[in-house]
Amino acid sequence: MLIIDGSSGEGGGQVLRTALGLSLATGTPFHIDNIRAGRARPGLLRQHLSAVRTAAAVGRAEVDGDTLGSRSLSFIPSSLVPGEHQASIGSAGSAMLVIQAVLPALLVAGGPSRLVVEGGTHNPSAPPFDFIARTFVPTLARMGADVRVTLERPGFYPAGGGRVVVEVGPSPLRPLDLVERGAVRSIRARAVVSAVPVSVAHRELRVLRERFGLEREALICEDVKLPVGPGNVVFVEVECEHITEVFTAFGEKRVRAEDVAAAAGDAAQAWIDGGVPVCEHLADQLLIPLALAARSGGDGGRFRTGPVTLHTTTNAEVIGRFLDVRFSFEPTASGGAGAGTLVSCA
Repeated sequence: MLIIDGSSGEGGGQVLRTALGLSLATGTPFHIDNIRAGRARPGLLRQHLSAVRTAAAVGRAEVDGDTLGSRSLSFIPSSLVPGEHQASIGSAGSAMLVIQAVLPALLVAGGPSRLVVEGGTHNPSAPPFDFIARTFVPTLARMGADVRVTLERPGFYPAGGGRVVVEVGPSPLRPLDLVERGAVRSIRARAVVSAVPVSVAHRELRVLRERFGLEREALICEDVKLPVGPGNVVFVEVECEHITEVFTAFGEKRVRAEDVAAAAGDAAQAWIDGGVPVCEHLADQLLIPLALAARSGGDGGRFRTGPVTLHTTTNAEVIGRFLDVRFSFEPTASGGAGAGTLVSCA
């Protein structure tokens, strides 16, 4: 049984989610202490507990410590169970992070799977559904993965109530080669409001229209019908030759709509100016697929990103506990659009 210190590196929930996913994919049992020790509220919150219990169902696992607030956990998988699975977080905790925990197992399972997760789909502290659907899943498809995601109902913080369906067909992953993003083909902006005046979305889109010189057809205003709770989110989608990246900002009380839109625009512009194809959030999420590809073919591939974050290096260290792979992080040319880090896995 692997012994993992949950306080290592960035000390958050990613350590647990990566351990769960690779424990299932490899059949390796593990025990983790100091779960989320680096967070203001350490231990298992609802979304982490939901991830643990969903993983246990997918892998017929024996689990000890799966209670709210628990700071230690033992997880002993038995055999993968493809097919129908459901998870209900019971809060606005991120449905996307629950999916992240079990997706590695579903990718290597012996048959197709369908996972339904209810909870938060648009949460400021987690990747939103739109980033998963427009950036992460298409990049997985480049590696041969058969993954489809559907948003049946959005769920914003703090009410939650969202519903996401993930369909996965097992297929061997091939190496990724994503070192250039190519020319920018289009920029689109979308503002979503849920139980919030639609004028907020109009103000946000006006800022982004002026900033990027967008035509009317590149602006999308979405007012959620039958909302579960209030929420507002702004997306700037930058489509390039080899990748589409999505940048997000969430509306907050006492924060002007114009400032929310500016934050999304700033993030998109920084990525455009940086010249690398993979943003820091996608970089972290691509490490497990690269490792699984390297496990079967000896080479997981490579991609170019910006400065490597502690979140990414922590994830690489946890992956290395379960799989005999090696990540390398090599700085590329400094200064200008060529600056960045070449990440490879073998």
